Amino acid sequence: MRKTIIAAAVAGALSISGLAVADDAPAAPAAAPAAPASPLSFNVGLVSNYLFRGISQTHGKPAIQGGIDYADPSGFYVGAWASNITWVKDFLGKGSVEVDVYGGYKGAIDDWSYDVGYITYNYPSHGDAIPTSLANPNTQELYLSLGYKWLSAKYSYATSNHFIGWYGGSDLLGNTRGSDYLELNANYDLGDGWTLVGHAGHQRVKDFSPANYTDWKIGATKDVGFGVVGLAYSDTNAKGGCSPVEAYCWGKDKSTTDFKDMSKGTLVLSFLKTF
Repeated sequence: MRKTIIAAAVAGALSISGLAVADDAPAAPAAAPAAPASPLSFNVGLVSNYLFRGISQTHGKPAIQGGIDYADPSGFYVGAWASNITWVKDFLGKGSVEVDVYGGYKGAIDDWSYDVGYITYNYPSHGDAIPTSLANPNTQELYLSLGYKWLSAKYSYATSNHFIGWYGGSDLLGNTRGSDYLELNANYDLGDGWTLVGHAGHQRVKDFSPANYTDWKIGATKDVGFGVVGLAYSDTNAKGGCSPVEAYCWGKDKSTTDFKDMSKGTLVLSFLKTF
């Protein structure tokens, strides 16, 4: 359930200050060629509440996250990412970690960009499936993204038997393969390290309509030099009420006294460091 934060580049110091160079000034020495960027990168992050498509994965609590990526100059890439979670335990299962592994190919033509790939969401030690309640939560998706300048659209399609632990069908024992998610994203460069972020998406869980919903988010990120700080408000129209209990009303560590709406609107503060 990995999310990506795109930071804007900071303008050069002379351009910001508006200083002019006289016509007869001596030519500046040529800059040394920049070292080629390494195809290997790492990231570590903190979030006040880990949301996946608008749904809290940590019962409204903070998460520590990190990953590694390898991006070949040809456009092919692979990576892995992990975070602490509670939602599987909240849903009567076990385990407190999510590990995502993904790979694909991306490129750009003028102002257009594209990305096609495959991702697996894995929940180690998730325990046995619980009929009619919690299927195997491990999920695989194909995805395709198309972007133009600061706008992009992405489509994800579940190829695993079950999508994020949901059963389907009238008897709640069927598979939910073919569940999909369509999203629109905006990352607009405001200058001086600021980026305006917008998002809207719709999740469809095949053969289990109570879990279908639309989510949206608006916020901003700021490159502060040693990392990127973000603040965003996210909300959904998911059915997460707890009286009666609906699709996104989850307990905490199997407690019957701490059920909460995991789909309600919330502010999320984040920090991301890439190196």
